[in-house]
Amino acid sequence: MKYYYAPLEGITGYRYRNLYARHFGRIDKYFTPFLSPSLETSIHPKERRDILPENNQGLPVVPQILANRAEVFLPTARALHEMGYQEVNLNLGCPSRTVVSKGKGSGFLAKPEALDAFLDAVFSKADLKISVKTRIGKDSAEEFPALMEIFNKYPIHELIIHPRAQKDYYKNTPDWNCFGEALRISKNPVCYNGDLFTAKDYEHFTETFPEAEAVMFGRGLLGNPALVREIRGEGALEKTEFRAFHDELLATYRSAFEEDKNALFKMKEFWCYAIHVFSDNRKYAKKIRKAERLDAYLDAVNALFAEQEIVKAVLKGKKNSQ
Repeated sequence: MKYYYAPLEGITGYRYRNLYARHFGRIDKYFTPFLSPSLETSIHPKERRDILPENNQGLPVVPQILANRAEVFLPTARALHEMGYQEVNLNLGCPSRTVVSKGKGSGFLAKPEALDAFLDAVFSKADLKISVKTRIGKDSAEEFPALMEIFNKYPIHELIIHPRAQKDYYKNTPDWNCFGEALRISKNPVCYNGDLFTAKDYEHFTETFPEAEAVMFGRGLLGNPALVREIRGEGALEKTEFRAFHDELLATYRSAFEEDKNALFKMKEFWCYAIHVFSDNRKYAKKIRKAERLDAYLDAVNALFAEQEIVKAVLKGKKNSQ
C-alpha cells in the first residue's frame, strides 16, 4: 500500500512537511496546498516559496493546481516541470464556496463538457504526469458514472477519489459503493481519500477493498501524525515525541514571522486537528483558541500535555482539506 499526505491549506506547507518528515517520515507522496494560477501569473510569489525544490529537498512532493482553463493550467505545469517536478495534481475536489463559485475545484464537476474539453487540451500538450483529485459530483453521486467516462478517456497518472459530493462538504459518510464501482471500472490507478482517522478505520477499508493500492490521509494524519507508522505496526504516537514535534513547529513559525501573533495563528490552525488526539480536551482547546499572547498559549499547551493523555481513537478535525 502507498500512503499519501493530503494538502490542507494554511497548514501543510513546506515548513510543516519538512518537520513532519523529520519526526515521523515515510510518506510516499506529499501533495501541496493548491496553487491558484491566472493568465497573468503562473505561480504567485507567495506560492512559489512552498514549491521551491530547495525547500522540499528529499521529499516526494506533488504540486497541486487549481484551474479550469488549459491556458492557465499548462504554463503552470510547464514551470513546475522546469523546476524538476515529474507530476502535478489537478484539484477537482475543493468544496469551498469561494472556489466552487468560480467553477473550480469540485465546482468544475458540474460542467462535464467543459471538463472533458479541458482534459483533452491538457493531456494533448502536457509533458509530465498528471494526477487528479476529485469528488464524485457537484450535487450527488448520480453524476459520477458520467464523470468516470470522462476520466477513462485520458491517461491520468492516478485518480484520487474522495467519495462525497461537493454539497456534502465533510458531512454524511463517504460513499464506499461509489468508490468500489470506480475501483472496478477505472482504466487508471485509483487512490482513496476520506475519513480514515484511525488504524481501525484503515483496517476496515482494506478489508472492504483489498485490491486498493493507495490511500490519502488528511485530517486523520494531522490529528495523529504517527497514524501511518501505527498502521505499519511500528508504534503508536507517544506524548513526548508529539511535544517535541509541537515545540519545533512553534519555533519554526516564530522564526518565520516577525510577530508572535502570526505564529500563534498558525498553531491554532494546527490545533483544530491535533487537539483530538488528547483525552478530555475541550477546556484546553478553548484556552488555546482564546490565547492572544505566547505565554497564555504555552500555559494552555503545557497544561494539556501535563494533565491529559494520548487517546487511540482520534476524531476528525473541524477544518477542511482540499
